[in-house]
Amino acid sequence: MGNSALIFELLHKDARTKARRGRITTPHGVIETPVFMPVGTQATVKAMKPEDVKNTGAQIILGNTYHLYLRPGSDIIREAGGLHKFMNWDKPILTDSGGFQVFSLGHMRKITEEGVKFQSYIDGSRHMLTPEKSIEIQTDLGSDIMMAFDECAPPDADYNYIERSQAMTTRWLERCIKAQKDTDKQALFGIMQGGFFRDLREKSAEAIVSFDLPGYAIGGISVGETKEEYIGVLEYAPDLLPENKPRYVMGIGTPDYIFEAVEHGVDMFDCVEPTRIARHGMAMTSHGRLSIKNARFARDFTPLDPECDCYTCRNYSRAYLRHLFRENEALSHMLLSEHNLRFLSHMCENIRTAIEEDRFKEYKKEFYSKYYNEEA
Repeated sequence: MGNSALIFELLHKDARTKARRGRITTPHGVIETPVFMPVGTQATVKAMKPEDVKNTGAQIILGNTYHLYLRPGSDIIREAGGLHKFMNWDKPILTDSGGFQVFSLGHMRKITEEGVKFQSYIDGSRHMLTPEKSIEIQTDLGSDIMMAFDECAPPDADYNYIERSQAMTTRWLERCIKAQKDTDKQALFGIMQGGFFRDLREKSAEAIVSFDLPGYAIGGISVGETKEEYIGVLEYAPDLLPENKPRYVMGIGTPDYIFEAVEHGVDMFDCVEPTRIARHGMAMTSHGRLSIKNARFARDFTPLDPECDCYTCRNYSRAYLRHLFRENEALSHMLLSEHNLRFLSHMCENIRTAIEEDRFKEYKKEFYSKYYNEEA
């Protein structure tokens, strides 16, 4: 299908792995890949001003269809001129379909061929989210990349359930494509499902690739499975998708999961992890995770991470950050969130350079030895 809302260029492939260096062009700017995308669930990256998010090197952020539909309402965001204007973010935005949030409601939702009936977690009101409704909401939001409505089946579901679910996801994708009105403004990505069954993944990939969409995601991993199962899917799933389109693994934000995804040919990933752990006093540093709550930092006047160039590390000490956290000051969440986002953004910058220079394996080994104190 023709789509001028997104152009993907494959710039270089690492000589010894499947790692790829690419570039995505959207109506709101260029994205260099591999890229980590911070999550702005409620039209905000938690505890961060948009200009501070930009300062971390973030090139694209996520908005959440389900949450923004319930509050403030996609009609209000449309009246505001779209999500970019509403939240004062002029770079690219990707919106999820709302599917994952709805399916995680458990007893508060019912899945049918038509879509998903669910109760609002806010006031108990009843709603119906269909492929058409998801596209309508995302059109109101005006994101650069919108995701197809799919079922993210539970990881412990049996083969028959996953098979039915994967087939329904394909039918829902067809409905999403029909519901999309303007392919020049927004790019629609399809989502591969199939659980941990290779034949179902192959079936799913064959079906969604036939629609010739601007990009594709690998869904249904990073949902509580073991790391071995995660890598097991990565060993073949990205290869089932076109080489000339962006590939996206949803919901990964720890360095090891990102490195594994990149090594197997994935270009995009997102997670709430860096900002969530920041609100619990955790920082990602070049020598691993650090808990700022630790008493040994009470008189430590060195930066959080001496190797980091972020605003937090340039201006504040571990002692001060510990003090802020202990006093439950909002500034603690802001400064730690900014640091963690910069850490992952900088790591991706280094990954992109390493791929260009055909030394991805070496960089991964060097990173793991410092961050995890282990061999890659």
